[in-house]
Amino acid sequence: MRHRLLSALLLVTVVVSSLGAGVGAGVAGAADAQTTCKFPVTKTDATGAKVTINEEPKRIVTLSPSAAQTMWKIGGKDKVVGVSKYSAYLNGASEKTNVSGAGMTAVVPEKVVSLNPDLVLAPNVISDETVKKLRNAGLTVYKFREAKSIDDIYAKTNLTGQLTGECGGAEKTVSWMKDRIETVHQAVEGEDSPSVMYVMSGGYTAGNGTFMDTIITQAGGTNVAAEAGISGYQPISNEVVVKQKPQWFIVSTGAKVPDAYSSTPAAKKNQTVSLNPNYVSQPAPQIVKPIAKLAKTLHPKAYQKANVTTTTEKTKTSTASDSRTTTTTAGSSTSTSESGGQPGFGIPIAVVALGLIGLLTRRF
Repeated sequence: MRHRLLSALLLVTVVVSSLGAGVGAGVAGAADAQTTCKFPVTKTDATGAKVTINEEPKRIVTLSPSAAQTMWKIGGKDKVVGVSKYSAYLNGASEKTNVSGAGMTAVVPEKVVSLNPDLVLAPNVISDETVKKLRNAGLTVYKFREAKSIDDIYAKTNLTGQLTGECGGAEKTVSWMKDRIETVHQAVEGEDSPSVMYVMSGGYTAGNGTFMDTIITQAGGTNVAAEAGISGYQPISNEVVVKQKPQWFIVSTGAKVPDAYSSTPAAKKNQTVSLNPNYVSQPAPQIVKPIAKLAKTLHPKAYQKANVTTTTEKTKTSTASDSRTTTTTAGSSTSTSESGGQPGFGIPIAVVALGLIGLLTRRF
């Protein structure tokens, strides 16, 4: 009898261990399927060309700060060997080769070729002629389409991950972005929309069809320039500004509001918010930071409530699934995850064990 009991206990141990190992392998496999890039990969770019990348690139040149920012954010910084001069704000960018020419979007093809890159990432503002020159020199170049919305940036981030072998980092970055944007949406829903104006040098402002307009509306504000019929980046007269009565001014870091706007509600109440110009002008992951900051400024109480709610919900989810995930909300600036897998695999093992003898979760 004693031998039979010991044999039964041994059998239970083996079965439970096997089930745990099997589920663990299944979870790991699911995580790998989500985060591991596959090569070769072929994608059609903005020029209409089918660009094929046969193996994971080890040397990458980014011809725009948005592409560089994305590579930094998704964990591909060390693969980048060349950048544009406007990427200088990124930590470590000064150690990379500057491939820019004299103009704002100009590129020196010879510099790019000399770096012998496996892949060149070009923004939509780079001319097709420049792309053709680089391709004629034997380089693989992918030119991105214009990103006009937050959803476009999500897609562009994931695409960059697929092209560069950084799929896992891209997935985590997009998850981080969506977490922050969701918190902002919760905060501004049902709230009034304060009138906002983006103050630029030379009397310019940002109207319809600009990323600043997207930032303002996403953060729960009304863009007075768009209301005045301005599209793109154009001059706006002092008279129109005063007539529109903006309640808030947005300025780039270090900029000042002109004295001509002194009679506006924003100037009288000294309601000005400064946003990082490197983030507001680039279709890249960090766009969520100025959106979150502006939402917090325009709707402080609602933002705080939404942030607490989001954090509480994510904490409950994390606790219930027994994960080791650091969840990012709009009030946080970092996002890390130590767990991998899918929910719901821990419970069946416990049930089987109890029957014989008596969550994992995956989260810029």
